[in-house]
Amino acid sequence: MPGAVAFRQVPPGDPGPDFCGDLEEAAAGEREGIVRGTLIRVIDTAGYLEAPESEEAVAAAALVAAQCPGGEPADPIYGTEEPLPDLMGLRDLALHALGRLVTT
Repeated sequence: MPGAVAFRQVPPGDPGPDFCGDLEEAAAGEREGIVRGTLIRVIDTAGYLEAPESEEAVAAAALVAAQCPGGEPADPIYGTEEPLPDLMGLRDLALHALGRLVTT
């Protein structure tokens, strides 16, 4: 199923998988906004970025990248019941967020 992503159970306190778990539990209509908000939060953070925010941004950018032509699909073992919305419109935000992470 294109766009479907699954998430495994992980220990509490692991920000990337926690982000994905929160995304999985969100209503389908809220998922794009969650990914967008995560990316924007990192872009807009002045100064030092904490690891949890950085890890969430990497997870969000990976979900965007999975939908790009030639992108590695998200691991089907970690899929949600409902497919993710089209995240292609977030490519520039994802790239900007990742750029922000490597320049901190």
